[in-house]
Amino acid sequence: MIKQLTVVLLAAGGLAGCSLTPQYVRPDAPVAASYPAQSGVTDAAQAADAAADMGWRTFFPDQRLQALIAAALENNRDLRIAALRIEEARAQYHIQSAERWPNLNGAAGGSRARTPAALATNGQDGIGSAYAVGLSLASFELDFFGRVRSLNEAALAQYLATREARQAAQISLVAEVAKAYLAERAYVEQLALAQKTWDGRETAYQLAKKRFEVGASSEMDLRLSETLVQSARVSLATLARQRAQTENALTLLVGKPLADFPPAQALSAQHIVTDIPAGLPSDLLARRPDIRAAEHRLIAANANIGAARAAFFPRITLTAGLGSASNALSGLFSAGTQAWSFAPQLLLPIFDAGRNRANLDLTQVRKNITVADYEKTIQIAFREVADALVARTTLDQQVAAQRAVQQAEAARLKLAELRYQNGVDSSLAVLDAQRELFVAEQLLVQTRLLRQLNSIDLYRTLGGGLNETTADSNRNAG
Repeated sequence: MIKQLTVVLLAAGGLAGCSLTPQYVRPDAPVAASYPAQSGVTDAAQAADAAADMGWRTFFPDQRLQALIAAALENNRDLRIAALRIEEARAQYHIQSAERWPNLNGAAGGSRARTPAALATNGQDGIGSAYAVGLSLASFELDFFGRVRSLNEAALAQYLATREARQAAQISLVAEVAKAYLAERAYVEQLALAQKTWDGRETAYQLAKKRFEVGASSEMDLRLSETLVQSARVSLATLARQRAQTENALTLLVGKPLADFPPAQALSAQHIVTDIPAGLPSDLLARRPDIRAAEHRLIAANANIGAARAAFFPRITLTAGLGSASNALSGLFSAGTQAWSFAPQLLLPIFDAGRNRANLDLTQVRKNITVADYEKTIQIAFREVADALVARTTLDQQVAAQRAVQQAEAARLKLAELRYQNGVDSSLAVLDAQRELFVAEQLLVQTRLLRQLNSIDLYRTLGGGLNETTADSNRNAG
């Protein structure tokens, strides 16, 4: 019997090679062949993988920022949940994969029952016993039409999509930590400028107050000087609040208090890599984990169509048992006690009120949804890279222009002070020049921050942030 059952199972495995899953074809990328702001396709194609292979320690040389990113990768709860989702999907895949194999169980049992005389064949009551031990095969489906295999492929694709989603979460986390850190550095620099401006305006206000008291200046000059002092106080309070809130956001991203980290560097001392080659839009299909995750979900939806199609065909299941049975426990393994059972079952759908047809339609609609989601993911990635490339060019110009504005306002303030000291101009010109210089300095810090945030966005959108060190360093270390 064991040989016969083995032959049946092997034959079933050989016959279960049919699959009704449609052949998967990757949809065409619904984007242009190059980015609008791309300078040269050839140069970009040669260095298409630079951003994805560049480790974040290379991209962010600030040691404090490196320590913050490392702590976030270890402690961030969102990333931890994403990692646990992988474990969940892996377990679900293993559960589904187990359906492809027979489920053999060891069974042992016994019973004793009293039969009354009225029911006994010999007209006498009596007590009977039955004992059995052996192996059982419970409802193993012969997957002739690939239903179980399709479900297994769908579960595998979902698991792979979850793993890609975790990588996408890591890329976003690295970028968000860096952006929060640089924003906090910018607020510190702006706070220092605001404090310096407030000190200068307070001194000027006290001088204007004394001049007003002795009749050397008008009340208009005094009130304008007072307005500038209070404006500086407003800026100080606003920047202090924004810095504290940014630090709180950074603490949440890192997942632990911001203690025992290397000292911070000024925003102007950051040397983030800015000349990142963009590559081609087609490179995003392999470099962006969110695109790969969307494609795995599409593969899973395609496999579910195969399982829905298989539901229209017969399902054959096997139930079998092999062991020993006796009416006495002592004779359970005696000669002649071998027992076996074999119960194949054929289930042929005849009338289901359109359930199978509706289920097939549902899987096809869901596949169309995942196709649209896949294409949208590519389009979003294309736009993110294109926006970052356009901003890189314009922000370089904006930083240079804002620096020129700041230098011009500083020169204007010096001239206004000289004219005021020589009695050529009033204090109003000095106060106005001070106000404009403060605005120009604040805008210069903000523009420099935007330029560095743009580099981070480009690094993220090109798939950078998965590696800790560069690929060359990894190979050398290996």
